Amino acid sequence: MSALSPEFSLIDRYFTRPARSATLGVGDDSALLRPTPGMELAVTSDLLVSGTHFLPDTHPERLGWKTLAVNLSDLAAMGAKPRWVTLALSLPAVDEVWLAAFAQGFFACADAFGVELVGGDTTRGALTLCVTALGEVPRGEALRRDGARAGDDVWISGTVGLAALGLRHLLGHPGLPASLAQRCVAHLECPQPRVELGLALRGIATAALDISDGLLADLGHLARRSGLAARLERDSLPVLSAEVAGDLAEAALNAFLSGGDDYELCFSAPAERRADVAQIAAHLDLPLWRIGAMQTGVPGSVAVTTREGLPLPLPTQAGYDHFCACA
Repeated sequence: MSALSPEFSLIDRYFTRPARSATLGVGDDSALLRPTPGMELAVTSDLLVSGTHFLPDTHPERLGWKTLAVNLSDLAAMGAKPRWVTLALSLPAVDEVWLAAFAQGFFACADAFGVELVGGDTTRGALTLCVTALGEVPRGEALRRDGARAGDDVWISGTVGLAALGLRHLLGHPGLPASLAQRCVAHLECPQPRVELGLALRGIATAALDISDGLLADLGHLARRSGLAARLERDSLPVLSAEVAGDLAEAALNAFLSGGDDYELCFSAPAERRADVAQIAAHLDLPLWRIGAMQTGVPGSVAVTTREGLPLPLPTQAGYDHFCACA
């Protein structure tokens, strides 16, 4: 029997586990999956490129977690239960220590959310990580971007803006208190996909997405798909104003509105479901903030206003765009 090639030895050593829920997992030309009867499959892919989506010196264990977490966040935004994932790695070289730590972080996230790795690929090249994630949602119950209605409340989960402040800190900008800096960097490098929230919002939220490119940009996507505009009330935005001051307060507001990389959920829901949303927040012990409303207007437009309805200036760049000349 011939020995395994270096590529397959790498896969076998770090990324092969016995198949639990799949009919056939890692090791063949394709995985064989058995979806639950009555369910639709939600499928998403995300590509993480060194220097674009993460700093090259990010600890590999944290990077392993994040590589999977950002994909599970997309499933959470659809109200889907994560089931299976594939992983494709482009590596500049085989670094056993790095791979062991990366795999540890990746499988820690997989175990936390009941996900099974069922296939993938490796090749030599610039450090690039690609996951395809599959989840299940009952037919007709997926949370989509195109279901919001005029008058719906706009909600967000958790603390938006921490990731951008964490990146700002890692890039050498001063000002964050040490404890807050540590919290922001952890939020950037180890995001928590809101899977339980997505499941709980089935039948309550009218539309949803996760905040990856910035609140203004992502809410604009939801509004555009729903043929509506959105209005946010400045006094309702849970910015870190109590923890920062001076010039950093403006940076915190910009991070909240356009920073991205938070992987919190933004969703719309009818005003009459506020008590249900509050109950979900209490059950999950997760802050859910009502920050504005959907309304008729230019589809995709997002305004921030005073309590009296007067418009406020917005950041020059509303969110991250890979192909924007200013990105």
